[in-house]
Amino acid sequence: MSGMYRDRYDYDRQTIFAECLRAWRVNPIARRIVKLISMFIVGAGIEIKSDNKHTDKFLQDWWNHPLNRLSQKTVTFCDEATRSGNLFFLCTADQANGMLYVRAVPADQVDQIITAENDVDQELAFKPRNPDVAAWPAYDRTNQQSSFMLHFAYNQPVGVPWGEPDLAPMLPWLGRYASWLEDRARLNRFRQAFMYVVTGKFADRAARTAREIEINANPPQPGSVLVADESEAWTVLAPQLAAHDANEDGLSLKKMIATGAGVPIHYLAEPESATNTTAQSSDLPTFRGLEQTQKYFCAILAQLAVIACGYRHQYNRLVLPGSHIEAIGPDMTEKDNASLALAVSRVYPAVSEIFDRGGIDENEFLRLVYRMAGEVQPQTARHSDMLKRPLKAAAPQSAKPPKDNSSQAAGDLTQG
Repeated sequence: MSGMYRDRYDYDRQTIFAECLRAWRVNPIARRIVKLISMFIVGAGIEIKSDNKHTDKFLQDWWNHPLNRLSQKTVTFCDEATRSGNLFFLCTADQANGMLYVRAVPADQVDQIITAENDVDQELAFKPRNPDVAAWPAYDRTNQQSSFMLHFAYNQPVGVPWGEPDLAPMLPWLGRYASWLEDRARLNRFRQAFMYVVTGKFADRAARTAREIEINANPPQPGSVLVADESEAWTVLAPQLAAHDANEDGLSLKKMIATGAGVPIHYLAEPESATNTTAQSSDLPTFRGLEQTQKYFCAILAQLAVIACGYRHQYNRLVLPGSHIEAIGPDMTEKDNASLALAVSRVYPAVSEIFDRGGIDENEFLRLVYRMAGEVQPQTARHSDMLKRPLKAAAPQSAKPPKDNSSQAAGDLTQG
């Protein structure tokens, strides 16, 4: 299936990779888009954690190892994924202590992805563009390899081993916008230019030429005063280009770029006529898309961590690759925290009251609270054998008042 029409030709793919890298280097908007995605996905940094103490200790050592420095390279990995749509990690295991070293390989250095004949998803090896370098073997879960390569694809069509860069659909529009902006700057420069036209009565052509040479040798300076006799008339000739009318064209081109990037146009230094209300409304689809990308990127890092723990487990049995390992990224926006906190504070009293009355069990109560908080319920909070206990202490029963026998005593006295 890798030879289907939906896959790119090799030369076309290499051209796309080269053009995306060049756009990132020379085009400010392309650079801004790539940095925006990294700012939201990685932010101040991504953390690797495990619920096992020994596993977590190894992960921190592996994450910050001087030969890995993955905490500093996550931004580079995210940028590469945006530019090329593919992440290739060449991993080497230290045979002395089981430490796994990770190196990112540029996508344009991989010439071919060799897959199984009957399954595109089963990657067997990666052929480099350099013919002097042997093919890199793919990761084999059943065999402890000293060196192997991992591949992760973004925007991957079904049945195709390669991913597609996010910048690829924007390349034509980035080029058109750059050409339009350059032409507009050039036209505006000439729109401000003007020249003098001197009309006069000259005896012959030689006299006219001599006068022209004299004026060109001493052109009038801005703000100077020109004095001419009756034989000369000075006028100014300026081009009528009306370059300001092209503003709508530039805005349309920039909207196409913003649409391809999946961000509002005001993220690209174009306030247009947007108000705060429209800006907030456009944030939701932007954050949803970025959150989806962040989830996939964190899953890639978590998979790398699991493989690293698997190699370390051969030398230290306390490191458990089967423990819960996750990569935690930053929040997309602080606005969500305030909204989620408000949602939890409003729903908690009602849900807790239902729980105390026996309307729902503890698992359902926790599910609703975590859902309102926008978080995933931990596995430890999903056990069906959890004890059902009330959230509020039962109100103490008041002692019964003593029986009033005053009326009975009064009757007895009357009868006596």
